[in-house]
Amino acid sequence: MDKVVLSASARNRIGKKVKFLRREGKLPAILYGRSLEQPIPVTMDNAETSKVLRQISSSTLVTIDVDGEEHMTLVRDFQVDPIYGTLQHVDFLVVSMTEKVSTMITVQVEGSAPIIEAEGGLLVTGMEQIEIQALPQDLPSHLSVDVSGLEAFGDTLYVRDISLPPGVELLTDPDELLIVATAPQEEVIEVEVDEDAELAEGEEAPEGEAPEGDEADEDAGDEEAAE
Repeated sequence: MDKVVLSASARNRIGKKVKFLRREGKLPAILYGRSLEQPIPVTMDNAETSKVLRQISSSTLVTIDVDGEEHMTLVRDFQVDPIYGTLQHVDFLVVSMTEKVSTMITVQVEGSAPIIEAEGGLLVTGMEQIEIQALPQDLPSHLSVDVSGLEAFGDTLYVRDISLPPGVELLTDPDELLIVATAPQEEVIEVEVDEDAELAEGEEAPEGEAPEGDEADEDAGDEEAAE
């Protein structure tokens, strides 16, 4: 991917005052990191930033140009309006190109599992992201796992089965389950039985069950007369 650059301006409005920035189509954000003496609150164009963030991953280096001064960053967090789905705030971590950083990386499935192709069923995913560590410039956009070796139901892949690029260190437990091939489930049809349904004509009541209706009344009368 080409170098990703976003323009920003230092801002003085903080706290509740940022709502006026949002009304103007601006996005409040902040830059922080060990290389900075203190966090830098900035303002960015909301439309431009939203478009770029939809196209990148959490491991993509983003250059933030703050009034002519460039900072290499990673997107660490963002807030979205729950109703309108618009960006409300973004946190950028300023990184050093000589220091390793940790981040979560998406795991993508490659190939096809022979057992699933032949018999159906599902590939059940235990996790979709894992944590890795690397120099910022060595961070991959994603990691891939090959499922072509899953030849029987119950065959599994673990985090340790992922091939890591040079310079990338795994932080997630390598014994964590990643993918398992599962057999198709048989459909079970449940039939509801009306327990209160009347007995069909000509059928006798089960032994021990009290007769219903007039017959029950007559039997009761006979018993009283006998007493």
